[in-house]
Amino acid sequence: MGPVNSVLAYIPSPPQGVWQLGPFPLRAYALFIILGIVVAIWWGERRWRERGGQPGAVLDVAMFAVPFGLVGGRIYHVATDWQKYFGEGKHPVEALYIWQGGLGIWGAVFFGAIGAWIGCRIYKIPLPALGDAVAPAVLLAQAIGRLGNYFNQELYGRATEVPWGLEIYERFDPETGARDMMNGVSTGRVLEVVQPTFLYELVWNVLIVIGLVLLDKRYKIGHGRLFALYVAGYSFGRFFVELLRSDEATQILGIRINSFTSALVFLGAMAYFALATKGRETPAQLQPGSEPRPWPWQFSALRAAGASGGVVAAPDSEVESVDVTKKSDAVAAEQDPVDSDDVSDSAGADDAKKVTDAKKS
Repeated sequence: MGPVNSVLAYIPSPPQGVWQLGPFPLRAYALFIILGIVVAIWWGERRWRERGGQPGAVLDVAMFAVPFGLVGGRIYHVATDWQKYFGEGKHPVEALYIWQGGLGIWGAVFFGAIGAWIGCRIYKIPLPALGDAVAPAVLLAQAIGRLGNYFNQELYGRATEVPWGLEIYERFDPETGARDMMNGVSTGRVLEVVQPTFLYELVWNVLIVIGLVLLDKRYKIGHGRLFALYVAGYSFGRFFVELLRSDEATQILGIRINSFTSALVFLGAMAYFALATKGRETPAQLQPGSEPRPWPWQFSALRAAGASGGVVAAPDSEVESVDVTKKSDAVAAEQDPVDSDDVSDSAGADDAKKVTDAKKS
């Protein structure tokens, strides 16, 4: 499709997504991923402290979750788009080139959750509560990361003539003159105008972030249910965004695999939201090692823990040494009541016996 000039409102793509700083390439994609991670940790930490959690916990857990998430995102991308890296004429080593774009959000969330679970086990804090605290922040980070796709000219939709269509430019390596759509510099020539699906997803993510914050403030959602709403909300929007995309992707029954994933994840998230414990954890339950935590799929145990408010063990310094075999006076009186007349008669008999013994002596 050639350039279209009948509409002046088309969104231009950036002329390039990589800048050379001497021998080092500065990639917009990486910058937005890093910015998103920083924002997620900062805002997630604030939300965790507001709930009564221990300061620094989000950063501690992020040290496990972020690497797992990045690796998982790449694994999902390579697994679902394996034809780009394996087969005749392909270069499998490029599967490791994460800087060239390609992170599957489903793999990032799943593996990131595994990393977060490991971190929470180490620091003895409840994973569901932490997930609720960081859910809006993680989704905002995803929205920021979509700007990296904009600079890479990737993840766009089919050709369109809508006023907000995205212009895709032809790019070339400035040194060799070879065509390089990912790392090159634009010539200004428009190849086609497409649906800006990256922008649709970005806007949808921001709207879900606002909705999560308002719902959480109004209904005090906890026990992992707000995180489930984040997953369900994102999945719902992603399902429709996938229907607009035209880039090469693995399909099942003629439908993009990400559409299937979106639908299944949405159903799973809504099921968890419906079955999990209502209400929100108390600040005491957020402290490290405050109580044994049931597994996320043990819904009856989770409900029981939530209904009881959790059992918080007192510090050793605050526990007095008590002889449990000795009954207090009040307890003894309740457990072995004695009639006052019987006590008086017994005392009188003892006194008479003493007088008699004294006379005999």
